[in-house]
This record gives sequence, C-alpha cells and structure tokens, in this order.
Amino acid sequence: MREEIFLGNGAVALGLLEGGCQVVTSYPGTPSSEILPEVVRLMKSQDLDTYVEWSTNEKVALDNAFAAAVSGKRAACCMKQVGLNVAADSLMSAAYMGTRGGFVIISCDDPGPHSSQTEQDTRFMARMAKVPVLDPSSPEEARAMAGLALELSEAFQIPFILRPAIRVCHARQNLEWGDLKGHGPKASFERDPGRWAATPRFRFLLHRELNHKLQEISLRFETLAPYNQHNLEPGKHYGVGIIAGGIPWSVVQDILSEEERRDVPVLKLGAPYPFPQGLVDTFMNACDRVLILEETDTLIEYLLRDQNRVLGRLSGDVPSEGELVPEVIYRVMDQVLKNHGLEGLRDSQDTTAGKLVEILELPIRKPTLCPGCPHRASFFAIRKARPKAIYTSDIGCYTLGLNLGAVDTCLDMGAGITMASGFYQSFHKDGVEQPIVATIGDSTFYHSGTAGLLNAVYNDARFILVVLDNQTTAMTGMQPTPGLGIRADGSRGNAVSLERVIAGCGVNFVEVIDPYDIQGMTALMKKAVQYVQRPDGGVAAIIARHPCVIAYKDQAVLQKKQVKVTEACVECNFCHERFECPALYKDEDLGRTAVNQALCVQCGVCMQICPKGAIVEA
Repeated sequence: MREEIFLGNGAVALGLLEGGCQVVTSYPGTPSSEILPEVVRLMKSQDLDTYVEWSTNEKVALDNAFAAAVSGKRAACCMKQVGLNVAADSLMSAAYMGTRGGFVIISCDDPGPHSSQTEQDTRFMARMAKVPVLDPSSPEEARAMAGLALELSEAFQIPFILRPAIRVCHARQNLEWGDLKGHGPKASFERDPGRWAATPRFRFLLHRELNHKLQEISLRFETLAPYNQHNLEPGKHYGVGIIAGGIPWSVVQDILSEEERRDVPVLKLGAPYPFPQGLVDTFMNACDRVLILEETDTLIEYLLRDQNRVLGRLSGDVPSEGELVPEVIYRVMDQVLKNHGLEGLRDSQDTTAGKLVEILELPIRKPTLCPGCPHRASFFAIRKARPKAIYTSDIGCYTLGLNLGAVDTCLDMGAGITMASGFYQSFHKDGVEQPIVATIGDSTFYHSGTAGLLNAVYNDARFILVVLDNQTTAMTGMQPTPGLGIRADGSRGNAVSLERVIAGCGVNFVEVIDPYDIQGMTALMKKAVQYVQRPDGGVAAIIARHPCVIAYKDQAVLQKKQVKVTEACVECNFCHERFECPALYKDEDLGRTAVNQALCVQCGVCMQICPKGAIVEA
C-alpha cells in the first residue's frame, strides 16, 4: 500500500482506475480539469493500458465513452456542470438505451460561481435525464463513489452521474492505495437495433424499462450506507432535524461536533436520486421541522412530500444563490434553531482574520490578462481598426477583453460567432450595416465554433472573426488543442489546422498574423473590413497566433526588450485604460507611469501603443 495526499479530482481518478475503468474521456473545465491528467499520471505509474483522450467537446467525450460502455468496457467521461449542457442530448438518449459495461459521467459543479456562467445543479440534470446521481462529501468519498458508480451502472445497465462540487474537487486528503486493475473485458458489440438504434416506438418501451430500473435503484438507495443514512435514536422525537448532502453535510457534521450538539439529528443523502423516499419519510416523521442544506439548488427540497415542515430555500431560510460556505451554514443553523425554540449555536466563529483584512484596506484588483498576453495586443488592434463595432466574444481567458472595452457579449461556448451572426441579420434586416467583430479562442473554436461559422457563411452573414490562437487551452490548465496534435497521454496524434477548418466552413478570407505586430494586425483588420463590405464578400477570418506566455515561456518572447517610461509621459492613462498591462503602474514618487520589472515579460509590445512615445527600450 502507498500513502499520498490526493487532490479531490485525483481521488476521482484513483476511484475510476480502482474500479477497472478502461476508457476515460474529457473536455477541460474548472473545477473538473485535473481528473484526466491524474488518470494519465496514475496509469503511467502502474503501466496500465487505459485509453484517455481530450475530446473536442463534452458531447464528443460522452459519445466516445458511451460507445466503449456499449462494447462492454467500463468507461467514464469528465466535464464541468455547464459542459453537461453540451452533452445533454446524448445523455438523455443514453439513459433510455442503457449500457453493458459500467458508464459514469463525472460532472463537477461550481457553486459560487467561481469560474462558470451559472450555478446550475447537476442533480437536476440527472433527474431530468432519469439517471442516478451520487453526491460526494470528501475526496475519499468521491473515490469510493467513483468505483461504486461503475459497479451499479454495470449491474443495472444504466449510466450513473458522479457530482463532486468544487470544494470536493479542490480539497486534498491523504489516501492509501495499492495496485490498480490493468485489464478488463475485450470490446464486443451485440447487435440489437431495438435498443441501440431504437425508433420512437422502441424508445417508449425503453422508457418503461428505464422507469423500472429507477424503482429498483431507489430501493437500493434506501440502504446505501454510509452514503444514505441517519442518526435517529429509536423512539425519540426531535424539534429540528437536518437533511444534507455533499459538502454541506460535511460542514454540518463539523459544526454539530464542535458545538457538542446531539439534539439535532442529520440525514445524509449522498445518493439523492432516485429519491430514497422510505428513508426520508422515516426521518421526517421523527422531526417537527426539517432544515434542508444542499448545493446548489433545491432537488431534495422539491422531492419532499410534506412541504409544511420543510425549511430551506423555498421557505426563505437558506439563501437562494451563492455557495453554502461554513459561515453561511452556521448562520442558517443558528437562526433556525432559535426560531423554533431550541438553543442556538455558541458564537464560536473566529472573525479575527476578516477584521484584520478590513483594517489593511487592501486595494481591489480586477482580473486581467497576464503581462505579455497576446490577446491584449489583439484587442488593442481590434479597437483601433474597428472602434464602433459590436464586440461579441466567448468563454476563455480572452473574456477579460471586457476590461479593454473589446467584449460586449459572452453567452456560452461558440456564441462569439453565433451572436455575431444574429446581430448581423438583425441590423441588416433594418438596412443598417452595423460593424461586428467576433473573438473566439482556438480551443473554443474547435469545441463549438464550426457549426456557428457554417451557419454564418451559409446565411451570408458579414462580420470579422478573430480567432485568438495562443496554442493551448490556457484558462483551464494548459491542455493541448487539436491544432497541436498532442494527445492526453503526451503521445502524438494528428494536428488539425485551424486555417483548413475555417476554410472548410466556406470562409474565403483567412489570414494569419502575430498580434505582437500591432501595426500589422491593425492593417489586416482594415483589409478585413473592406472584404466584409464587398458585394462578393462575407465573413473575414483572422487568426491572431502567438504562443501563451505562461505555457510557452521560452518561445513566447524570443527577442526580449527591457522597457522604461520616460519623462515624456503626461499621465494620459491611455496605456492603463486601453492596454491594461499589469506591469505598467502609476508610480506616486515619480508622478507618472512606470514599469514593474518583476512582472514585465519584456515583450516590448507596449512601446507600440503609447500616443506620446514615452515607453521606450531601456
């Protein structure tokens, strides 16, 4: 046996491999990104023959893993909660069709949200798809549930969802582990058109079969200790009880333990769907009121039959948005206990650290692009060449173009292109030729850009598309893109050229520029404007290609230029407002802008943007 401190996502990876998972696919997205790399690390350490891949998007990841499960292998796909939206169509059908080998979808939720568009709750997606869901409360439990999900999935021939939230994904816990399983069944396909290629009539029969499976699993969940269990004392009645799952359950346990409270029973629901109704009814009947603490929405609360005794989000006792961090749960529990005639919690929360932070009066700094980021130069050139455009953008580091006034919309993956197309058609219908510039990252374009671009070309939309190609998936941890041809395990696949893909979508104007050359990119933008406005024009695509300064430290800045700000600086703030490089700051002693050499990557791009020419090579 070995001992190791695992990240929660690493614990999930460990549980999958311990459970004999042979195929793991993923599209990166915080808080799920580390699962696949941890699978790679563990399988290499044990010389396993597990197949891993960074898929182009979450639907592709689910489909590939599902096919493996249909062939009899145990398989898993990993994504963040909004990624499951992309895979939802496949998820719904996979539930009806069922599996042969165990199949687990790991969807990591982001209550807060810390790095997501929404706080959506994967458990609701599981219920809508009629897929069982497990909700771990710690890395160790996530590890155990990953293996359990594979076993139950295979036993009931139905996909399972494992839903760790961000505090499980990014917690760390010391775990013991031994040798991992290296082999499983050989792939085989048993033809069954009524199942694998079911028409609507057969889907009706599959739906009936799915409902029977859920009834059986619900009974199994009634006794699924230690994941579904309560601590009621036989024959005792309580004023207030608590039902919780996931991280909120862990927090409740800590608070009650520290407070030495034994008068408040707790029902843990780590497997909340299909709902273990009998277990819940037993708990509810022993309590006058029941407080529901769950993230991030109200699945358990909605499924309870007697709402008159329920305290939660619907009753206003629990906040309806935001993460249920320990201090929030503490306040909620304290107030509920007092409101219902019980002794409140002791005021044991230590607020010293918070008060010290307030005293320091630390400046609030908004997120910004890294020093030397090529996207900053791209946005500067875009605004210089097309100052009155609508700027549609997308999900990635470059969303921070907001600060530079170069991002007006950000809906979801791929919407930089589709929103641009929609805006064009709306204004064009009114006879207004509104300038539009769409920006999208290279990884995001591979993920979901092609369908929107095909649609834009097909319907003769006119806008400039700038693909911000930094040759990595930077925002989620520097994973490779199809453009590099590097696979998840480090081996070589086939590089897929951005230029060829864009041209294959029917775009006739496709040019590549290094955005560090601001003058050159500005000129290319103006050339693109002319093409868009031509009678025979269309979408003009510019690939702004320069390596990410974090992922490619040695290659990103080949000719380093140390810069300084001279006395010619008149503090016009142009460099701060329109360029916003963190290495440029206002020096109170000098009375002008200066360069923080500790942050500067010496790209020299800032020398091209100062209207007074005050930024020069040192």
